[in-house]
Amino acid sequence: MKRGFLLIAAAAFAVAAGPAMAQKKTLAVVVKGLDNPFFTVLGNGCKLWNEENPDSEYECLYTGPALSSDEAGEVQLVEDLINRPDVAGIAISPSNAPAMANMLKAKAPTIPIMTIDADLEAADRALRLTYLGTKNYDMGVKMAEHLKGLKPDGGTVCLQLGNVAANNINERAAGFRDTIAGAEGTEKLTGQGGWTEIDGCPVFTNDDITTANQQMADTFTANPDLDAFILIGGWAQFGPEAYKANLTQVKDKLDSKELIVIAGDTLPPQMDALKGGLSHVQIGQRPFEMGYRAPTVLIQLINGETVDDPLFTGLDECTQATADSCLPK
Repeated sequence: MKRGFLLIAAAAFAVAAGPAMAQKKTLAVVVKGLDNPFFTVLGNGCKLWNEENPDSEYECLYTGPALSSDEAGEVQLVEDLINRPDVAGIAISPSNAPAMANMLKAKAPTIPIMTIDADLEAADRALRLTYLGTKNYDMGVKMAEHLKGLKPDGGTVCLQLGNVAANNINERAAGFRDTIAGAEGTEKLTGQGGWTEIDGCPVFTNDDITTANQQMADTFTANPDLDAFILIGGWAQFGPEAYKANLTQVKDKLDSKELIVIAGDTLPPQMDALKGGLSHVQIGQRPFEMGYRAPTVLIQLINGETVDDPLFTGLDECTQATADSCLPK
């Protein structure tokens, strides 16, 4: 009798507790690498969404390979998520756009796929339902406009890029070159608009902070008459001590605007660099907004709602003169 009572009681508890303890469906936000402070901010947006939606049947999962240089690892991670029964949708920032597209073609996932921060190549965009993030071409345009304003007579320039196959970075570079040259499809600056890219540039960081700072140091040493260095992404500035050491060596040139430095993003250490005179312009994205909005967009896609494509999150333009007021509160 006692045993029967315990079984009945246990069954009643299971029925009562079951719905409350049911596993939430996962909305995965996959970034290029967890070692990049930019993506930490994006992940904070995902975290806030969870905090504000405790009763949702969904939960935002921020994840990615440990290192931004692990392109194959990111592709494998997304494939593994597609295979998980609890994953209801995925937002991807592809490090290697063609490689990610090839995997998606092979897997043909039935759950909604969107891109965030970085998109697939134009020919592969039917593989995802929308893109949420920066209009990257325009980010390059803004960099070029500021450079032309600071040095209207032109000069020599080096572009620092990320991964060779990162669509967002390549779009920024295209926007920069096209704006300087005044012509679309400019592959390299060879005098257009008065600007010439030096030999050995662009340089590719593969999203590695140490590599980015070493490239800057080497470029400044080998090219003492360089007129401009453009960080298409903020990699070197994410290592603030090394960055400060590099730029302090050329501080007199920065002050006189003999050498112009323009960089992508406006994270705290980057704004410190700007305010300290170690860059002239920062063109900022809005990673927190990306991470915060991604779960809501994925739920809309899951529910079959109409979602605009693309969804742009805007840009912030910060100069030394506007550094204290350029960012949204």
